[in-house]
Order: sequence, then C-alpha cells, then structure tokens
Amino acid sequence: MTATPVPAELLEARKEIDRIDQALIDLLVERFSWTHRVGLVKATHGLEAVDAEREAQKLARIREQCQEQGVNPDLVVELFTRIMEEVVRNHRQLANKP
Repeated sequence: MTATPVPAELLEARKEIDRIDQALIDLLVERFSWTHRVGLVKATHGLEAVDAEREAQKLARIREQCQEQGVNPDLVVELFTRIMEEVVRNHRQLANKP
C-alpha cells in the first residue's frame, strides 16, 4: 500500500501555520517579559497582583477587536483570561519573594 502524497499547497500552508505558531510563541515570550517588569514594579510599590478593572477593560477591548475582525471572541477571551491568570500567579510569586 502506498501513501497518498501530500499536495505541495498543503505543505506550504502547514509551513506558514508553523511560522505563525512560532511568532505567537515569540510574542508570548515578549509579553511575559513585559508583565514580569510590571510584576516587579507592583512588588516594589506594594501594589496588588490583580487589577480587576484593567483586566475587565482589556478583555472587553479584546472582545471588540475579535468581533471587528471576525474571530471567535469567546475563544480569544478564554485564551487571554488564561494568560492573565498566569501573569497574576507570577506577580504573586514576585510579591512573596524576600
């Protein structure tokens, strides 16, 4: 039995998806670097790890952007909510360091 060859068009599309996935990871690394800086500032000044008002505004804006661009806002808000939970966890760890 011979395997069906993968069309070149599909291989090219997958290559682009892989490139975009890497770019997303690179952007997350950059975002977490900046949020780490924010966490250090918060820890230095005794500020809370969570800014509920900022989070709500941020998620509302993300939802609007998704709706404007035809992307599932529930999915993207869920992803950003998870990212922000990780940021808050990191900020709390920074605040508890001696």
